[in-house]
Amino acid sequence: MAEEEIGSKEQAPKSNRILFCYFFIVLLLGLVAIGILVRAFDTAFVERETWMKVAESQKRPNRLIYPSRGNIYSSDGKLMATSVPCFYLYIDFNADCYTHPTKKWNSLDTLLKSKHNGIDSLSFYLSRKLKDRTPVGYKNYLLNGLKKKSRQFPVCDGKVSYSDLKEIKKFPFFRLGRFKSGFYTREMVERQKPFGTLASRTIGDTFRDIDPKTGLTKGKNGLELQYDTLLHGVAGLNSVRRLGGGWTNVVEVDPVEGMDIRTTIDINIQDIAEKSLLDMLKKIDAASGTAVVMEVATGEVKAITNMGRIREGVYGEDTNHAVADETEPGSTFKVASIMVALEDGVCQPGDTVDVGNGIYMYKGARMTDHNNHKGGYGRISVEQAIWYSSNIGVAKTILKGYEKNPTKYVEGLYRIGLNEDLRLEIPGAGRAKIRRPDDTVRYWSKTALPWMSFGYETQIPPIYTLAFYNAIANNGKMVRPIFTKEIMHNGKTVQSFSTEVIRESICSERTLNMIKDMLLGVVEKGTGKAVHSDFVRIAGKTGTAQIASGGVYRQAGHQVAFCGYFPADEPKYSCIVVIRQPRNGYPSGGTMSGGVVKAIAEKVYASHMSFDIRDMEKDSLAVTLPQPKAGERGALEYVLDKLDIEADNDSIETQWVTAKREDGREDVELKDIPIREGLVPNVIGMGAKDAVYLLESVGLRASLNGMGRVSSQSVSPGSRVSKGQTVSLTLK
Repeated sequence: MAEEEIGSKEQAPKSNRILFCYFFIVLLLGLVAIGILVRAFDTAFVERETWMKVAESQKRPNRLIYPSRGNIYSSDGKLMATSVPCFYLYIDFNADCYTHPTKKWNSLDTLLKSKHNGIDSLSFYLSRKLKDRTPVGYKNYLLNGLKKKSRQFPVCDGKVSYSDLKEIKKFPFFRLGRFKSGFYTREMVERQKPFGTLASRTIGDTFRDIDPKTGLTKGKNGLELQYDTLLHGVAGLNSVRRLGGGWTNVVEVDPVEGMDIRTTIDINIQDIAEKSLLDMLKKIDAASGTAVVMEVATGEVKAITNMGRIREGVYGEDTNHAVADETEPGSTFKVASIMVALEDGVCQPGDTVDVGNGIYMYKGARMTDHNNHKGGYGRISVEQAIWYSSNIGVAKTILKGYEKNPTKYVEGLYRIGLNEDLRLEIPGAGRAKIRRPDDTVRYWSKTALPWMSFGYETQIPPIYTLAFYNAIANNGKMVRPIFTKEIMHNGKTVQSFSTEVIRESICSERTLNMIKDMLLGVVEKGTGKAVHSDFVRIAGKTGTAQIASGGVYRQAGHQVAFCGYFPADEPKYSCIVVIRQPRNGYPSGGTMSGGVVKAIAEKVYASHMSFDIRDMEKDSLAVTLPQPKAGERGALEYVLDKLDIEADNDSIETQWVTAKREDGREDVELKDIPIREGLVPNVIGMGAKDAVYLLESVGLRASLNGMGRVSSQSVSPGSRVSKGQTVSLTLK
């Protein structure tokens, strides 16, 4: 018992010591925690500004990451506008390597004295590459910059591509690097149009410089401006921070690349329209001209060209006359007047009207027909008034029905859709202006009605006139002209644009058939005889109008036009050509503008006509099948199918294929051509068209040498794509 008491007395002090240790540890931890909290509070609030400055010193100012502007494509996927990097070359002759040479390096001595890296070698290579100065010229030019100690001395006047820059960086002296040569570059993004002037004004332009605040390119006009918010993308944000003793790029916000636009433009039709118009403008020495080709059923604008005289004999794309010019349409308007009269029962095609000797006085104003110097047409029918484009014939017909109620006539013009707002996609587009008798802005004169009936007293952009004639070709259905098929992002469709009907029917079927017959008569019997073609049947109306200048019509020349459609029996395309101020020849809508429409119609019809190759007789002397080219899978399979050649394509998964036929075999074996993002594709074996298209689709350029199929390419397949780089293709 005594031993137990002694043991318990010994354990009590031991327990107390343990409790004291726990208490001390807890107290110590509590004090440490309080200290940490106090220090954290002090750092976060009291010393906040000091530590923020320290943090800022560990990183550099944020930089914008410029997004790539979206591409603009033709209807069949050909690249019409794209952004490629370009570079301006500079030398900093006031850099430390020049002003503070060391024992290890002296840029000035190297430039002036080195045999292999000196100014003589550099000047020789620059002259050979850039071809804008002789070697001696370059040497003197560089010495002048060195003498001035210029910090931003341009190596050359222009810019170079990325592929050229890679080569120039290997030139003598420059290959030593920036810190030993002072050579540096400034990158810019250039908007390029691979097809040059084709539809250039409609595609539009961009401002050259990138907005430093937003990091975005800006559209200037055309579709570039209309869809600017979609094309320019969203800039990203990049910061440079000190990590582990060095500076590291950190992407804070990824850039969003711009969306792509696929237009309705058909490059082949566009090329035909532009060349046909340009040939006529040069022939008649006109001030300007416009041509538009539209698909009848859909309203898709397949070609639009606007050419103006830059200097004598030289023309280029200028104002978008087709959509912007609000001019008096002239005789193409007569068809609308007679359509209204037929609808209202004012006349029938066979009704006659006396146009006399071609001169008619109305309310003190003199009205004439184009043949008044030959004695006029005398008594003619209403349809002949359209055939022969008689001002007096149309005016008298309209006066007969609407002289006492001109408002009814104007309402009829509105009813057939002439005054409808087409809501075109092109910024700056005009609108049709057909005034009413109760118009308070412009005075309705006593002569307004008859002169309006044959195309004066109104202002109508050419594309509005085309939309009206397109409705005639489309069995009365008026559709809105459209320039864009779809908006895409990363190859996927974001938004599609479909045909929009403005008027289900502009007039009755009976009236429509009468008008169609009259338009055929214009080409076969009237003022449009020059438009008659042995290859494709064209229907339409000529138009000639004097251009008003300061209220005077006889001083500013003429505007000639032809608007119609083809083939007349089953219309596929409608077309308008307007030419202003021709100098050579008698101003005629038939021979001048009509001549352009005829050329366009014949070439488009020839290039787009289809036939079944199986209906052709086989050549009895042919003993071998042709060796097909590599190319687009769908096109190859189509051709092979039409030739009744079997294609071994079971394992095909890609759009692009090679085609091979072994001797003695009837079938053709197709194999995949792998297309990998960011890598140069293999175009060997392809025809020129497919090869160029495929290279351009990944941001490369192509130069062609020879004829046939591609036998070699200068940049190896599978290498990394450098946007804007040129790939030389040899064809055999």
